[in-house]
Amino acid sequence: MADNHFIIGISGGSGSGKTSFVKALKEKIADMDVCFISMDNYYLPREKQYTDLKGVKNFDLPESINAQSLKEDLQNLLEGKPVEKLEYVFNNEKATSQKIVLHPAKIYIIEGLFIYHYRELKDVFDLKLYIHAKENLKLIRRIRRDRLERNYPVEDVIYRYEHHVMPSYEKYISNYKEDVDIVINNNTSFDIALDLVSSYIEKRLA
Repeated sequence: MADNHFIIGISGGSGSGKTSFVKALKEKIADMDVCFISMDNYYLPREKQYTDLKGVKNFDLPESINAQSLKEDLQNLLEGKPVEKLEYVFNNEKATSQKIVLHPAKIYIIEGLFIYHYRELKDVFDLKLYIHAKENLKLIRRIRRDRLERNYPVEDVIYRYEHHVMPSYEKYISNYKEDVDIVINNNTSFDIALDLVSSYIEKRLA
């Protein structure tokens, strides 16, 4: 699908540090011909999300994402067409959606929970990365993120982690580790892996 382009995937469980890794990678390769695509911006509208028996919306299912739209946007980028999207802000009433413009590039980095799950995306990746961390660390990071970025109460975060996040991780995400190229352990630091990945991208673009 990519022809002369190179597509890197970054996945891992919620709280593993995917977003932090991508943010740090963006800073290291800021001037390079790379386009970053976040799966988070392809969530279906809130009203289309599955509601559990307690009436809580479950965003931690593969069905929560419009994978076909992500593939179509990627195809447009590969054909040299810019893509405009609105940032997805979940249900944080304090956040305002910003317009995101994706530009065609030589290398694409796609990050998200379920990117290796979808049939539409299964064969697009040239390099698959997986960020891994201990469960207690992932829970702590999830609490911090959801309190600050999504304005969720702590009780709600813990409920979602127990009833949505963990079941989904065990069913859909943990198995990715068996089928990726590199597993990056992020219990304390991902700095060495960051240097390796950024150097690899720099060499591919040289």
